[in-house]
Amino acid sequence: MDQMIKLSNVKNYIDGKFEINSQNLMDVISPLDGSVISNLPLSTAKDVDSAVKAAKKAFPEWSTMTFKERVQIFFRYRSLLEKNIEELTELVHLENGKTHSEARAEVEKSMELCEFAVSIPQIIVNEVQEVSKGVECRIERKPLGVVASISPFNFPNMVPHWTVPNALVLGNTMILKPSELVPLSTVRMAELLKEAGLPDGVFNIVNGGKDVVEAICDHPSIEAVSFVGSTKVAKIVYKRATSTLKRCVALGGAKNHLLVLPDANPEMTASNVVASMSGCAGQRCMAASVMVGVDKVQHIIDRMIDEAKKIVPGQNLGSVISAEAKTRIEGYIDEAERNGAKILLDGRNTTVKGKEGGYYVGPTIIDYVTTDMSVAREEIFGPVISIIRAKDLDEAIEIENGSNYGNAAAVFTQSGGLAKQVIERASAGMIGVNIGVPVPREPFSFGGWNESKFGVGDITGRSSIEFWTQNKKTTIKWNPEAKTNWMS
Repeated sequence: MDQMIKLSNVKNYIDGKFEINSQNLMDVISPLDGSVISNLPLSTAKDVDSAVKAAKKAFPEWSTMTFKERVQIFFRYRSLLEKNIEELTELVHLENGKTHSEARAEVEKSMELCEFAVSIPQIIVNEVQEVSKGVECRIERKPLGVVASISPFNFPNMVPHWTVPNALVLGNTMILKPSELVPLSTVRMAELLKEAGLPDGVFNIVNGGKDVVEAICDHPSIEAVSFVGSTKVAKIVYKRATSTLKRCVALGGAKNHLLVLPDANPEMTASNVVASMSGCAGQRCMAASVMVGVDKVQHIIDRMIDEAKKIVPGQNLGSVISAEAKTRIEGYIDEAERNGAKILLDGRNTTVKGKEGGYYVGPTIIDYVTTDMSVAREEIFGPVISIIRAKDLDEAIEIENGSNYGNAAAVFTQSGGLAKQVIERASAGMIGVNIGVPVPREPFSFGGWNESKFGVGDITGRSSIEFWTQNKKTTIKWNPEAKTNWMS
């Protein structure tokens, strides 16, 4: 494996210092070739408490700084992301298995997220109104205090940037718990934030697994928790965090349906659907998972197979995250085949020359899937797409609505009227028209419906301002000559 960078063991980052208190360590394995590239501490509730104490100590000074002072740090930090983009790209590639181009795009997205964060002072304008003669009311947005963010393995650089810049610019202090599978990117994040001038204690990292997540949910001094991961864990985190009276938004998994109509542009549709199902090795909650082919779309499916054959593991297709993930994904394909589905393109038993220890699954297209099959219902999180046949648009929308999830849905058609039906009737929070990955960009927030999201509000985008702050209302009367009324 080529390495442009020297890797060291991961430590917690608390009060501006890297430290390790636990002797219980876990190997960090690169999915590219199965090699051990680092290790990290499996921290405890005691480590979480130390981070919270540091964040509480830093909060009074940080929260009373002006917006202008806080955003200057993130101006500098964004420049440091750009300056170090090659190193940051390589870290994502090594720990997550993405291709270099995908890893670089992820870091570039982190830069965009910082650009939005530094625009927040231009967005937040305190409301002031004379509500009665001589009486003025105003609303200001104030930070919550110590907050926490729990991030997943599939975007080790980008997803932390959904929350950290916005929450900190708004005056909070934060504990970040990265996925134990990909802790390296957040180490550099901490180092670059410190280099940009972020005061000690404002941003802290506690590494580990379930114990850290539970300690974050339970800690009485953490005011809000964001989570991104599987639906199963999102439900647990949401229930546990809110049971201790915290704010929580927990983003879960997905089973995104792409509805392909007979009038869809064949070339654009085939390339978009295949890119959506295979990008980031299918390990994104916006990946195409089910294609619902409406009536006569065989010509598009044939093109999809041709497009998918151009995707070569180890070249323009990265690895999946672990040996367990590879086994699980291939198990879904096995089961679909046993149940009568037809494997049009088979990505099982894939190896990459020179990286035989890596975890690769080739692009896989499964046809004649029925709605009761596990590949039609469950999140696979790999470069696999299932094709369900529908006689008309009504049946296709019924199939989409039947999913427990509701992250994204898309339609491919040249008819504005048919597209409008899908927009109005699909049960998903993010809709695409002739777009395979309908991810909104800032200032629009990210988030789905149904079992893809638990909680109210957003953790990124413009509406995240409400999640990371609380209102303070002030009513003022100075003039003694104003008549006395119910307000005075």
